[in-house]
Amino acid sequence: MKKYLAVYCGSSKGTNPLYTQQAKALGQAMVKYNFHLVFGAGNVGLMGIIADEILRLGGEVVGVIPQHLVDMEVAHTGLTELIITDTMHERKAIMAERADGFIAMPGGIGTLEEIIEVMTWTQLGLHQKPIGFLNTNQFYSQLFNFFEHMMQEKFLKSHPIDQLICEADVEDLLKGFQSYNSVYTPKWLDK
Repeated sequence: MKKYLAVYCGSSKGTNPLYTQQAKALGQAMVKYNFHLVFGAGNVGLMGIIADEILRLGGEVVGVIPQHLVDMEVAHTGLTELIITDTMHERKAIMAERADGFIAMPGGIGTLEEIIEVMTWTQLGLHQKPIGFLNTNQFYSQLFNFFEHMMQEKFLKSHPIDQLICEADVEDLLKGFQSYNSVYTPKWLDK
């Protein structure tokens, strides 16, 4: 059975060449471990780099993109499958449905919004798929500290990192996906 990972990442390459190196390394490791890619279908930034690397190595890449971004000519046209949606909401729903797990690489507000949404869905019991952060250059470390603050202030029952796969090394990250056992932690509501 084919396994797909949704990778959320920047439509920019960022300033540090390490981000580009890690996008290529993640693509290589995904092919090595027989994971295919589902992503936002951009031909720019880290999105385009990881897709191109997986395609170069013979992996499958499914892109999901809303029509307005196709119209802006940022759609990657050389993919295994390209799905064009009407809205961003449809895009995210299809990606989540097609994915067997989720990874956040460095990126901007869109990357953060997408990974937080699938984390929320885990908390609400809507899925129990693995979620990981490729913490290249400690990109997400301040976010993890903020999660700790949320827990201390009693807005989280437990630290989300306990349910996440967080690694700076792509091999370690994908090994975590291979050995993942889901743990459901119900959200409590104050009365």
